[in-house]
Amino acid sequence: MNYKYIIYFFFILLFSCENKSSKTNYSKNFEHYSNKGFALIYNDTLYKNKILNKKIDHRSLIIFNDKLDIDTPVKITNLLNGKNLIAKVGKKSNFPFFYNSVLSDRIAKDLLIDPSEPYVQIQTLNLRNSFVANKAKTFDEEKEVANKAPVDDITIQNIGIVENLDKVKVKEKDTKKLKTNDFNYIIKFADLYFEDSAIMLKDRLFEEFMITNISIKKLSNNNYRVYKGPFKSLESIKKAFGDIKKLNFENIEIIKL
Repeated sequence: MNYKYIIYFFFILLFSCENKSSKTNYSKNFEHYSNKGFALIYNDTLYKNKILNKKIDHRSLIIFNDKLDIDTPVKITNLLNGKNLIAKVGKKSNFPFFYNSVLSDRIAKDLLIDPSEPYVQIQTLNLRNSFVANKAKTFDEEKEVANKAPVDDITIQNIGIVENLDKVKVKEKDTKKLKTNDFNYIIKFADLYFEDSAIMLKDRLFEEFMITNISIKKLSNNNYRVYKGPFKSLESIKKAFGDIKKLNFENIEIIKL
């Protein structure tokens, strides 16, 4: 049996379902949600100008996120310096599509986030078994059929059970600073197991949505990344995000090169 044909079927079904409506319901709580992107740092002007429809207390460990349920515990990492802390998801709020979260002023200051490059990772915490999965979701149907994911493709980190989120202090990683002076990012659509699947996605993005400058990079024998970029400025990547808003992909990520 040619497994690639089975994967094509699942891939087409998944893609059509994701784009069937203009609005996707994200009210479910992702067990292993992880996303890298730019955060919006809260200030009262954003609320006064109706960019946000809810406030965040400047001293709180609260974030806004449109994918996760209220009170979901999350780990926030400043990817430019490795600093991280634990926070909670606040009430649902509208905010610009480009950002993966809205952070309180306290979080931004504790993590030493650069307002000109607020590059962060948001990860859910599984308090039941105290694990965090450090990998964004790929297409489950393709993974199930292919069943070829290397064991080291997912990194699991034991972080311990958090009993009181408001008392958790910032933890610094024993790593070198990741910050560089070069602004160089891509928009990642998906990581797929077969090159043919990646080519199919690239073709559909162009033929159905007129999205150009899509590239495919082979990361390993079983991992092909479909992406757009690179982008050398925050404004250029914001503009590109505006063009892909209609896709309603579940987990588009911004990756620093």
